[in-house]
Amino acid sequence: MDLRRLLEDVKSGSTNIDDALNSLKNLPYEDIGYANIDHHREIRNGYPEVIYCEGKSDEHILGIIEKMMEKGSNILGTRCRKETFEKIKEIYPNCEYEELSKVIKIQNHEITNIGKGKIVVVSGGTSDIPVADEAYYTAKFLGNDVERVYDVGVAGIHRLLNKKHILQSARVIISVAGMEGALPSVVGGLVDVPVIAVPTSVGYGANFGGLSALLTMLNSCASGISVVNIDNGFGAGYLAATINKLD
Repeated sequence: MDLRRLLEDVKSGSTNIDDALNSLKNLPYEDIGYANIDHHREIRNGYPEVIYCEGKSDEHILGIIEKMMEKGSNILGTRCRKETFEKIKEIYPNCEYEELSKVIKIQNHEITNIGKGKIVVVSGGTSDIPVADEAYYTAKFLGNDVERVYDVGVAGIHRLLNKKHILQSARVIISVAGMEGALPSVVGGLVDVPVIAVPTSVGYGANFGGLSALLTMLNSCASGISVVNIDNGFGAGYLAATINKLD
């Protein structure tokens, strides 16, 4: 954590008190006009602020990244356009892009595994992978051991049952599905750990852009299931990481 490193530097004498006070002046947040960057979030919540790139201009995204880089933060961005990533990469060569999930990552310091167990991300179909991968990379970025089990939907339930040993090795499961959204109910009936259900907008007309899957998951008869918003892989990955760090 950035503040801990700063205090350790003051203690060791490598940073003087005046420089430390100057570094602290932007806590709890930094106002740059078009954004209030919450540098204090990692201290409060355990994880740094994440950039939701959709709807932001390239200039605004780059400006936010610049201020976070000054703090030495690891940076995660979701829903990032490939063209935006290419501009970021020119300035910050260590930026990585996951094309399917549209996730960007800039790692400025080692990510410590703070999870108490394994998170498993399960997808109903291959078309659900962009959302499932957003959950996967979010949970990995937040310091967790994460495993993926993809394309094991209820249309071929034997595929899921063949992976039962992986499901039962998890401390938290993220279940991602579109169409009718039945997968989390089946998964919830096989395990004794929390299941985070993620409805996707994958499906034909009566799927209503993920609404049918959302309603199915909200009405699940399986216990221990929580549901996030349609296509919200980030929210699922973050929630799973929060659960997985609890004693």
